[in-house]
Amino acid sequence: MSHPIRSFGAVALPAQRPKVAARTLMLDLKVNRSAFSDPAFTENRASGIHRWVPWIAGFSAAFVAEAIDKHAPDGGLIVDPFAGVGTTLLETVRRGVAYEAMGFEINPYAAFAAHAKLEAARLRVAEVRRTADRFRREAPTAAPAAEPAGFHSRILFYSPRVLAQVLRALGWIHKLKSEQLRELFLLAFSSVMVKFSNYSYEPSLTSRPAVGKALVEDADVFEMIAGKLDDMAEDIASLQRDCPPPGVGKVHTGSWAAADGLIEEGSIQLIVTSPPYANNYHYLRNTRPQLYWLGFATSPDGLKAIEQASFGKFWQTVRDLPPIPLQFDFPELEATLGKLRTLNTEKGHYGGGGWANYLATYFNDSYEFLRRFRRLLSPGGVAVIVIGNSIVQGMDIRTDEILAHLAESDDVGLRAERLEVARGKRVGNSIINSSVRTGPAKTATLYESILTLRR
Repeated sequence: MSHPIRSFGAVALPAQRPKVAARTLMLDLKVNRSAFSDPAFTENRASGIHRWVPWIAGFSAAFVAEAIDKHAPDGGLIVDPFAGVGTTLLETVRRGVAYEAMGFEINPYAAFAAHAKLEAARLRVAEVRRTADRFRREAPTAAPAAEPAGFHSRILFYSPRVLAQVLRALGWIHKLKSEQLRELFLLAFSSVMVKFSNYSYEPSLTSRPAVGKALVEDADVFEMIAGKLDDMAEDIASLQRDCPPPGVGKVHTGSWAAADGLIEEGSIQLIVTSPPYANNYHYLRNTRPQLYWLGFATSPDGLKAIEQASFGKFWQTVRDLPPIPLQFDFPELEATLGKLRTLNTEKGHYGGGGWANYLATYFNDSYEFLRRFRRLLSPGGVAVIVIGNSIVQGMDIRTDEILAHLAESDDVGLRAERLEVARGKRVGNSIINSSVRTGPAKTATLYESILTLRR
């Protein structure tokens, strides 16, 4: 699978780099108290269809709904370049035929989940329920599937009694003739598969013994999957009963950079998205079990190709390269990266130099992302971006403010209408707890902002 994306390695700078206006990085931020709901995905755990897949990233359905109400009340094309498991897409199409949703997601498992959600409105609830009952009766004696090729874990991912059930469940599911039903059943399995494994999300995937939890020697795998399908059937029934005929929705498995060839210039009414944060959180590796057990990966090489094409890359992919320059002229940001390169040099690529490469790559990709999607936005179109700051090697990196300045550069040409803190405190950044968290940011707080841009 190819993932077209511009590479930002250690390349020569162009003769004339686009210039970002020299302004202080500190903007006047005020805690958001009225414009939007808390964008955190946590709320979706109790929301129909959105609750199907646990997801550490993303935002709430209520937040997306409010963004649509405010900026696209009459319909149009709504895009999420980092679609995740499809919150923006589902909230768009459930509003009816005046709306069209398009998303891009480089993680094949997340894209699969988003696609299954979009197909939900077309499934017959009675058939889902009948098939779930058949699964309960027949799967325990079904011919087992083979274990996934290339999948390895530090300890047994499934205990023997659990593994035997898992393989029979998958053997039964793979024989379903209906592609839509097969996808729904595979999504049900993948959404609960870690619960009966010897691993746990803490929030990153780790072995249960590593966090003081006992191994799962046995579990009722068939009933856990069937119970998930019961919940899915209930949600599909509610969607079909309470919502108008759905609009058109599609998710593309691949990079946001493919949008140029799939979206007409000036046609996007609204973008609602949350790019990966500059915290080196490895979304792909955190879904490694799902990728292998659903057949999206058979070896580390396939995952590596996606890593290299991901937005901002990962620290591990750029840390050993020569110093990576910014592809635009932004003196304040260059000074920040220059200072970062001087920190903890004795730690090699674990020190500031490796992290400076990571941030340079991240902001180069951010700049290119803003440039491309500015052209695709309609005149007056809006992008609502959820993003958080990061603490790297003890330095507070105000990613939201930097993106606002990049957006308003002459070469991009967007207007930053509003930048507001949605959550004044958040957790989950592995960098903040590193041994090199020293200096002025030792008492800094991780927060999350909503940046509203208009063409």
